[in-house]
Amino acid sequence: MEDKRDEPIDPLPLSALQHWAYCPRQCGLIHLEQAFDDNLHTLRGQAVHQQVDQPGVEVRKGLRLERALPIWHDALGLIGKADIVEFEPNGTPYPVEYKHGSRHKAADIAAADNLQLAAQAMCLEAMTGRAVPEGALYYATSKRRRVVTIDEALRAEVASVTTAIREMLAQGVLPPPTADTRRCKGCSLRDRCQPEAWRQLQQVGDWQRRLYDTAD
Repeated sequence: MEDKRDEPIDPLPLSALQHWAYCPRQCGLIHLEQAFDDNLHTLRGQAVHQQVDQPGVEVRKGLRLERALPIWHDALGLIGKADIVEFEPNGTPYPVEYKHGSRHKAADIAAADNLQLAAQAMCLEAMTGRAVPEGALYYATSKRRRVVTIDEALRAEVASVTTAIREMLAQGVLPPPTADTRRCKGCSLRDRCQPEAWRQLQQVGDWQRRLYDTAD
């Protein structure tokens, strides 16, 4: 039998982790079914990223800043691009991810941003051999940073979410909508997802099972 343990892992985009943390079904629609639609929120995000999407290097206040830096993690099979990485004089990298809106986001959305930033930090660690204990999220509306500590809990979540996404892609099964219906309101894929219709079908199925379920 052929041993596949040494076969290269298909690279997973870092953005998939943020999508999964927000809603696994959204992640499935984008990365399994290759579906994506824009709305006001995604267009605002694209406008923010235009500031840092052009690769470039500059020196500012003793720091070397690299924009749109390609990053990867071979062991986890992650690949992506960091908006800005600030390199200290000793070579230690500090990732800064740009987001639209204010830094005072709902806790669940902030957690998804933290996960994406942690994955970037882990990629930079693997690439440079230097520890990356923290990074920052820069929010365009408030023009403020929110510093994120890259602790062991976040690192473990990056690994577990990466595994969950790979299992979804291998099985080819679209996950159910998130139970938090508030997230559906701002999702650009709501029309494709049809979360209300999915939940109604689940309710009908539950009623049918109860109707035909006979007690001993």
